[in-house]
Amino acid sequence: MSDTVTLYTYFRSSCSARLRIALHLKNIPFNPVFINLLRDEQSSEAHRAINPSGTVPALVVQNSSGTSVTITQSLAALEYLDETFPQTPKILPNDAESRALVRTLAQIIGCDIQPVTNLRILKRVAPLGADRTVWSKDLIEDGLRAYETIVAKSAGKFSVGDQITLADICLIPAAWGAERVGVDLTAFPVTNGIVQRLENEEAVRLGHWKTQPDTPEELRV
Repeated sequence: MSDTVTLYTYFRSSCSARLRIALHLKNIPFNPVFINLLRDEQSSEAHRAINPSGTVPALVVQNSSGTSVTITQSLAALEYLDETFPQTPKILPNDAESRALVRTLAQIIGCDIQPVTNLRILKRVAPLGADRTVWSKDLIEDGLRAYETIVAKSAGKFSVGDQITLADICLIPAAWGAERVGVDLTAFPVTNGIVQRLENEEAVRLGHWKTQPDTPEELRV
């Protein structure tokens, strides 16, 4: 009996996209369960029993031993996949210094950029009178400036050298979200070059929000 992987996902969710890309990159078969955020399905009692935060994604792995693990934060889930599914490519480098650099970049995305694109955060901004698109665009650009400064020194083909890492898996969905609110990625030339190269990767195409079974027909490629 092999491990069974289930991913609770939504096509527009950048955190869900991280896991979709990683699963495809490692050629790990998974069963998607689609949670429609616009219909508030993430807040249902059934979903909160899986993910108490009432968000997506949630990664559930039924191990061959019969035990099950549920991980409800994408960065933790990505590291779990790298540790428990050792098939290449690895998304964290072998040396401690490079791992710390990759995690730093991933957390710039996860802590500084992604939260301001989160639907439940944006819903709370609008009643305060702020233009939520302008508000999120400014903060995304702040995060991308920090990302650009670091990768200007670390980049090869991708963010840290020439292999796709955890940082890149977080970057590309963030770039999709940035473009939606009008960020000009060419203002960040090193980062933009990395994004363009990532767009050509099969795992990224398979994980793209436009190609998901729950993507509305009018938004599909």
